[in-house]
Amino acid sequence: MENHSPIQAPGLFHGEAAARAEVLNAPGRLGLGDGSLAIVDIGSNSVRLVVYEMVARAPAQVFNEKEMAGLGRQVASTGRLATDAMEKAVAALMRFRILCEAMNVGAIRVIATAAARYASNGPEFIARAEEAIGQPIELISGDREAELSGLGILSGFDNPDGVVGDLGGGSLELISVAGGKTGRGASVPLGGLALLDRSKNSLRQAEKIVKDELDKLPQVAAMRGRDFYAVGGTWRALATLHQHQVNYPLNVMHGYALSARDVADFVKLVEKADLTGLDSIDSVSSARRPLLAYGALVLDELIKRGRPRSIIISAQGVREGLLHEQLSPAERAADPLLRSARDYNHLRARDPRHADDLIAWSRTILESAGLPTHGLSERMIEAVCLLSDIGWRAHPDYRGEQSMNVIAHAYFTGVDHVERAFLALSIFHRYAGLKSSSAAAAALRSLLPPPILERALLLAAIFRVAYLLSAGMAGLLPRMQASCVDGRLVLRLPEDLRQLASERVIGRLKQLAKLLGREHEIARL
Repeated sequence: MENHSPIQAPGLFHGEAAARAEVLNAPGRLGLGDGSLAIVDIGSNSVRLVVYEMVARAPAQVFNEKEMAGLGRQVASTGRLATDAMEKAVAALMRFRILCEAMNVGAIRVIATAAARYASNGPEFIARAEEAIGQPIELISGDREAELSGLGILSGFDNPDGVVGDLGGGSLELISVAGGKTGRGASVPLGGLALLDRSKNSLRQAEKIVKDELDKLPQVAAMRGRDFYAVGGTWRALATLHQHQVNYPLNVMHGYALSARDVADFVKLVEKADLTGLDSIDSVSSARRPLLAYGALVLDELIKRGRPRSIIISAQGVREGLLHEQLSPAERAADPLLRSARDYNHLRARDPRHADDLIAWSRTILESAGLPTHGLSERMIEAVCLLSDIGWRAHPDYRGEQSMNVIAHAYFTGVDHVERAFLALSIFHRYAGLKSSSAAAAALRSLLPPPILERALLLAAIFRVAYLLSAGMAGLLPRMQASCVDGRLVLRLPEDLRQLASERVIGRLKQLAKLLGREHEIARL
């Protein structure tokens, strides 16, 4: 039987989605194959494997696993990697090798950071590790680690401007980012494990060590009045605790932003409090809990000295920096949110070509209405149009809720939490109706300023008209015109499409016109 699925129809895929379709549909394909990449990161606290479907501007993670080996646990005091930690790390690498072979990964890159470069028996460990993983290992310097962390932030945020701080188990890297470029980086041995070891488990002594190390760094002064991008598992764990404490409605780390004052108050609490009594402590791995107070101490001292404007948590760092530097300049400049949104559109929409029709149709209505943008950029309008038909396969009663949850928690980069909530709520109301709500939708609404919520409802209303007129298929919307003219919202239809103006279409058009403060009208084109 001939397959007429729109997902496999020729000419529908572009860019990364086209490459993915070609790989997935290759005859006799087993596993991921050429184009996929595994990155193994041998850090001072954890050894992690991340497999990416392909090297791309918005790469999809196929697999992600870590082993908390604690390689850097005793390096500061003994100068050596502990035997049991090395055994854990080597066992993890052997397991990762088997998994990569099972997935038929196209290429594997392995890096090692602070613990291996500081330890006297680091070369011995690297030799064993190379044998275990079956790949050469790049032992990166502190400056190189800082550079890769900066590239990871450039990859994961929309035009970031500030200072990146990557706190690992063995070291802290600091580097400025601005104008799409990284500045000069610095690395100091202030990672959680190293600091615990150097201070002999004394927070008071650790505070003195941190102050002495940070006073040497010009990158700290460069934070003043700018954003500080916090990278690393310990700081993400602190952010998780903070989200639980304030009942934050969106359980997403990347892009979680707080004022420097709020963070300073919270990290002081973490330094002094017994965290075992917190209900939310279960969300933090037991191996990372002893490092929380030291991570809080480092962040507190950075805020005191650097006086940043805000703290932004990043889920991207060195590994994503490795990917980013492999891209062409044109690919680096591409918008990661729009790339991801187009992938969702190609993989989930009934007719992926319809999204471009909808972008043009929606833009005409908004521009003719002359409404203020309230900070919403063109890229956000484009993104929400691309995501507007991802829920059609779900049961009609749950399309809104399901789509909202997918978008709210999707692995999107280049988007902050207000923008993420705007995208999710726009599509929720596109399916569920403008007056519908739920506990999850109400929680997300709390993140949006009233003018942005109004824009979400307006776009949902536009989509509710457009999808009744087009059935989500390309080619129909360009034959109709909808625009605001002299206090009216006018929908113009050619003669052969006049019958599309059903009672439901008229009702939704009236609802849209009301949001625009206008009367509605249907006329001939």
